[in-house]
Amino acid sequence: MSEKALNQNTIIGTWAGRAKRATAAIVLAVVCLPWSPTIHAAATQEDIRVVIFADLGSKYKATVPAVTLKSSGGLSVGQNSGGSFQAWTGLPDSTARFSVDSYRVKVLEGNEAAAIKAAQVLQKTNDKPTVFIGSKNGGSVYQVYAGIYASEQAAQAAVQRISTATGVQAEVTGNKHWSTGNYGSEQEANLVRTTIAAAGFDAFTVIQSRGQYAVWVGEESNDSKFLALKTELESKQPRLTLSKVSATQTGLIVRQEAGVTTGSQVMTHYVLSGSDNSKVTVNGGNDGIQVVERSQRTYRGDMEIGMTSGQLALVNEVPLEQYLYSVVGAEVYSSWPDEALKAQSVAARSYALAQGNRFQIGNVVDGTLSQAYNGKASEHANVSEAVDATAGEVIKSGGKVVEAVFSSNAGGVTADASEVWNSGGESFASVDSSGDISAQKGAQEWYHVLLSSGKTGYIREDNVKELEGVTEAGLDKVTVTAENTNVRPIPQIQSNVAAVAKAQPGEEMIVLEKVPQSGDYAWVRGPFTAAQLVKSLQGKVTGTAPSSIDHLDVTKRGPSGRVLEVEGNGSPLKVKYPDMYRSAMGGLPSTLFDIASTGSYTVLGADGATTHVNGAQGTTILSASGSSTSSGNGVIVMNEDRHARVIDKTQSFIFTGKGNGHGLGLSQWGANGLADQGYDYKKILQHYYKNVDIVKD
Repeated sequence: MSEKALNQNTIIGTWAGRAKRATAAIVLAVVCLPWSPTIHAAATQEDIRVVIFADLGSKYKATVPAVTLKSSGGLSVGQNSGGSFQAWTGLPDSTARFSVDSYRVKVLEGNEAAAIKAAQVLQKTNDKPTVFIGSKNGGSVYQVYAGIYASEQAAQAAVQRISTATGVQAEVTGNKHWSTGNYGSEQEANLVRTTIAAAGFDAFTVIQSRGQYAVWVGEESNDSKFLALKTELESKQPRLTLSKVSATQTGLIVRQEAGVTTGSQVMTHYVLSGSDNSKVTVNGGNDGIQVVERSQRTYRGDMEIGMTSGQLALVNEVPLEQYLYSVVGAEVYSSWPDEALKAQSVAARSYALAQGNRFQIGNVVDGTLSQAYNGKASEHANVSEAVDATAGEVIKSGGKVVEAVFSSNAGGVTADASEVWNSGGESFASVDSSGDISAQKGAQEWYHVLLSSGKTGYIREDNVKELEGVTEAGLDKVTVTAENTNVRPIPQIQSNVAAVAKAQPGEEMIVLEKVPQSGDYAWVRGPFTAAQLVKSLQGKVTGTAPSSIDHLDVTKRGPSGRVLEVEGNGSPLKVKYPDMYRSAMGGLPSTLFDIASTGSYTVLGADGATTHVNGAQGTTILSASGSSTSSGNGVIVMNEDRHARVIDKTQSFIFTGKGNGHGLGLSQWGANGLADQGYDYKKILQHYYKNVDIVKD
């Protein structure tokens, strides 16, 4: 994947910082967005924009119909103007809901019991409900809505689903409103709104700026309904002077939301009107802002409410260095050596500054598509000290900030750029990363065993007792120490994956090999059936995926040994870039892998030719008394390294490999290992990135 070059003026415009604000779970990196070496940015800007929720098409999509924001120090909402925050109003309850004025489906309007019943039904569907409390005809009324939908057509399609689910005839609402004028106080606007609502109309108080309010009537989805509403208003409220609200008018429509779907008390719900250029900012002071819908994480900085593609957009605008407190704390362990933490700080800062306006409304997103960012929860004093100690320092090559991609563990050797995204700059080359093995420290080993039933699996070493003697092939034998010991499909405990079998004390098993526990450094995945892999390949190979797979082979490798090409049934399974083999093959940790089949094996002949032998055909065995053919089920084959495996009549595929992530640039575990060896952070960075300088701008 590539990005168009961004000129310096564009990037600086995107990154323009505001006046400095008051200073106030570990997820190791697995993937960063494929990059272009032409993207660069100045390293002197203060704030970074982090997209949390938005619909940005193929670049990023994470949507919710509304967000709940909280702050122990109180919230205020307004706009940024001239480098400072201008508050429109304070939010006295320290909690508020926000959404955008787009297409919804109005499910019903009635009493509380009917609203709760409909909301409970919709809560189980993809058409999530919102329940507002309004006033009409002199009384309170509960209004149930579903969605937000990007278009009237999408909302209309939802009407049929919703009506079928609830048994109520729903209708589409939209963002067309009539205004009765502007008012100097909220009290004055509320009096007008109450009068109109008493006549049976949907009327709303709207905050347009500090000290400026309006009353809007209706929420129509098309012009015919909009004009019909005007006619009815003029008939029943002839004294009103009506004007059409511009589609670009920024305002906050004030509504009251019942706690039916949020599990809380009634709270104020602000609906942002306008276009994609309409934005308001929520300020939480020094206490940060909690976003309930984002795992209740609390973030430093401000939250910007906006709209993209008809959906709510939430962007966290935060000082860059404070952003790094969270990122570095989420990316690596706070207990690691200071020099490793500093190296990660400089790499993360460089990566962030190189993004420009990659995500249109923001510089980065809050997950590993950019960098892990969990808010204040992942901050730690050790990490903050490392960030502060390297404040402003970036990695540069040729006078430009390097997009310093990194991964969790390179598996002992980092990737060459050609092995990841088919492109790269002079800063990336395959280098030794022997410190990666430190990820295995303290991990237990597992026995790969063959049971008497013919099944194979893994048993952790603390559950195993070695037996005297070996098989005729020289393989060790073991039993287990406790009843009903789980035999796992891979050398790792997976709570959501059933055991292969239960082993009993005294039951004799043959040891095929002894392997480390699957983790960031070494791993095993599978077995995947041919059908599972065929399904996984759909949409990820550039040509037509095979309808079945008899054998699967790695046919090309890059400088570090990572996979560049895989063949299925003798034909290349081509992908857009090599790192895509990770997702194409069922979600592998890295492309530094080998493939073994449970139902076939490959024989290398004296002439150099290879032959695939299918276990279902049986296996010819030579002995002193002549030759015979096995049943093809439960045959043990061994390679020159004395690694044994069992061939049976099924056809599944097991992947064994090393590393976690794309492997390009800095290896986090490798940096930890180098720091343990006495390297300082600059030496660590210059080991993983070539032809670079570490500078402070």
